[in-house]
Amino acid sequence: MADHQPNFPAGYSVGIAPSTPEPPPSRRPDPKISPPPFTPPPGPIFAPPTIQPPPNQILSPSPSIKSSQLSANGVRTGGPPPHMSTPPGPPVFSSPVQPAAVPFRTSPATPQPVAYSSMSSLSASPPPSGFSDGNNEYQRQVSTDGDDMAALSDAPNVLLSARKVLKQKKLMNVPSLGFGALVSPGREVLHGPQIIQRDPHRCQNCGAYANLYCNILLGSGQWQCIICRNLNGSEGEYIASTKDQLLNLPELAFPLVDFIQTTNRRPGFIPVSDSRVSAPIVIVIDDSLDEPHLQHLQSSLHAFIDSLSPTTRIGIVSYGRTVSVYDLSEPSIASADLLPGHVSPSQDALKQLVYGTGIYLSPIHTALPVAHSIFSSLRPYKMNVPESSRDRAMGVAIEVALAVIQGPSPSGEMTKKPGGSSRVIVCAGGPNTYGPGSVPHSFSHPNYPHMEKTALKWMEHLGREAHRRNTVIDVLCAGTCPVRVPILQPLAKSSGGVLVLHDDFGEAFGVNLQRASTRAGGSHGLMEIRCSDDISVTQVIGPGEEAVTDNHEAFKNDNAVAIQMLSVEETQCFAVSMETRGNLKSDFVYLQFGILFSNLYQADITRVITVRLQAVDSVQAYLDSVNDEVAAVLIAKRSLLRAKNFNDAVDVRKTVDERIKDITSKFGSQMPKSKLYQFPKELCNLPELLFHLRRGPLLGSILGHEDERSVLRDIFLNACFDLSLRMVAPRCLMHREGGTFEELPAHDLVMQSDAAVVLDHGTDVFIWLGAELSAQEGRSAAALAACRTLAEELTELRFPAPRILAFKEGSSQARYFVSRLIPAHKDPPYEQEARFPQLRTLSTEQRTKLKSSFIHFDEPSFCEWMRSLKVLAPEPS
Repeated sequence: MADHQPNFPAGYSVGIAPSTPEPPPSRRPDPKISPPPFTPPPGPIFAPPTIQPPPNQILSPSPSIKSSQLSANGVRTGGPPPHMSTPPGPPVFSSPVQPAAVPFRTSPATPQPVAYSSMSSLSASPPPSGFSDGNNEYQRQVSTDGDDMAALSDAPNVLLSARKVLKQKKLMNVPSLGFGALVSPGREVLHGPQIIQRDPHRCQNCGAYANLYCNILLGSGQWQCIICRNLNGSEGEYIASTKDQLLNLPELAFPLVDFIQTTNRRPGFIPVSDSRVSAPIVIVIDDSLDEPHLQHLQSSLHAFIDSLSPTTRIGIVSYGRTVSVYDLSEPSIASADLLPGHVSPSQDALKQLVYGTGIYLSPIHTALPVAHSIFSSLRPYKMNVPESSRDRAMGVAIEVALAVIQGPSPSGEMTKKPGGSSRVIVCAGGPNTYGPGSVPHSFSHPNYPHMEKTALKWMEHLGREAHRRNTVIDVLCAGTCPVRVPILQPLAKSSGGVLVLHDDFGEAFGVNLQRASTRAGGSHGLMEIRCSDDISVTQVIGPGEEAVTDNHEAFKNDNAVAIQMLSVEETQCFAVSMETRGNLKSDFVYLQFGILFSNLYQADITRVITVRLQAVDSVQAYLDSVNDEVAAVLIAKRSLLRAKNFNDAVDVRKTVDERIKDITSKFGSQMPKSKLYQFPKELCNLPELLFHLRRGPLLGSILGHEDERSVLRDIFLNACFDLSLRMVAPRCLMHREGGTFEELPAHDLVMQSDAAVVLDHGTDVFIWLGAELSAQEGRSAAALAACRTLAEELTELRFPAPRILAFKEGSSQARYFVSRLIPAHKDPPYEQEARFPQLRTLSTEQRTKLKSSFIHFDEPSFCEWMRSLKVLAPEPS
């Protein structure tokens, strides 16, 4: 690695997958942690920055949305980010601003993709000195700024915090704003990537890939690398008589291309059928559940098994004090082999199991009847022992599940069979309290700290072993018993899986069970990031770790940042922070992301994404190109990585205040004859997004227990752009007559008694019915049905599936809704109308009634918060 490559810390922070709904207050917190008091404000959170829904979440015709201020999720690039090292103390954003350093985590980008343009402008430019021989015409793809915008939109797997970069290092590297990208390696593209069934051409000096921005000598077919400027051969493939002929080569016409490797272990292999049959799923079930929980779990398991493809291979393991491995060879009888749960099974025991007479993995089309019989045969826990004190040998059950997946081989050694990522899905109702990786039932155990430390290491090792075997472990928890989240998180993280908390084993749990089984996109993932000129990567946040690679023999000067992806999934993404090492001299900078992985069809794929950004001297031009939403998500991910506990979160909230002040001092202006400063109008949505962040569930005290906040943060750090944005700032939609919806700011002024409102906060979706509407049975039923339909459509492909709660105005549960809305009712009328224009449509009587419905709270509104920072909020766009 070159000198400028960041040193990722050992143990590189690994991210948990998508987002998890925050569990309900019914979950009993671990007595070890004193939960911060729940303070439901009257209505907090910000006016939602409206976003264009991604193509896979476009609402169906039934409830249509009238978007009052829908902003497209374009691709942009922002200012400089923090260093890549272990998390430092809280950064202080005074002048000069100290960068908030943090290791590595995730979030996918999901803007509205634009169809690939068939034109990639290849205009001839004079050959550089030494590159022209009279016969070779030197072709350079020089796109206009508008063409670059289209190219960025054509690569929806990469979202940048700004579309341009500043040439001046001092202005570009403002840590409070930061510059970076959200990269979604496994995200499927709407129109599909351009597929090339051959090996890519790579620079022999630095390893970068040939792409649409390369300079090409038409006569000789040589191409110049955009990263290191080295001249490379193409084995005659790029020889052409005209530039238009080069557009027939996908890598020279499109910003995103997929190469199917032909020099791998399956020469010439082209996938033609779905090979999910080669990637089994083993369900690991907690059988220490009380009857109500077990009934819900059985219903979810029956529905899950019916939803699987007939070719999917399934295995079933249950655990309590012992571990049961179910034999699927009998068509209608539930029979199982038992193993002790107090100790890890020996290799001999595992061999006897996998070489025994039973069949432990079987396709659904033959195992469906017996699987239903097994689920129906589960019985509730009968002994009079509290939930948290029951023996659960979860660790041994997962070890056995991995052995079942690995299976026997003709040579007598257990080896991994070919195929995509296998999956172990754990259905847990309580903590692991028996056998390896367990902790004592009680926190008062005299040796608890040591046993907890040992359990953490053992679980992380088990997760890494699962990843080595190409198996992902998802842990889906439900019920009211604390599951000791800190013990289970390393297991899911290090395998590339996710930990999700649920209220119960009902509908949301069942949906997540189904989505967890189908979300895998690939395995053996490696992402390489290469930057041109003086751009360097300073930090990566996501579900991966630093890759140990040695390309020095193949490429002389390969300075790429290499990241091993623990899984390659559509619902995940990486937040990449970058900065400039010096003043930029060229007019364009280039970023290239090379993603290597094996897909579900057992094909080895190299996905290459190339982005070009214009370098400008004008601060105004740079600020105009900043994408507030992407910048806010990047800031939030960097901030959340430092919030390890509630006290850290309090400190991080203070740094959010400092960010606002520092961005204002760097890019804003002082108001005439005033001590107030004007926040830059080009970033008008950013302050409100950050206000939502500091008071929402990620950093605020809306959630009652630290375990819930910890799970939510891990989900956020790995979540795609859409979900990340929603987790930062909720989206508010008011139901209108006729089944349409109007998008409004997430202010408490939306709580109008004659209206129904849907609030999408990522891991939770709330439906609020006003008191007047609720009193009209027919209207309220129709509005509720429309809102439910909308909520399901908004979250149809989201993982984890959010919980959807509906309640009436004034009910106790309504506080979940109110606490997420910005308390704008405290602002003067002119400020209310400026930020919530819908108020102008209300009559004087309606506005008076609305104003009288609010209860006074001390929490500041957005405008009051900005004024407390001596900053004047910009006018909303």
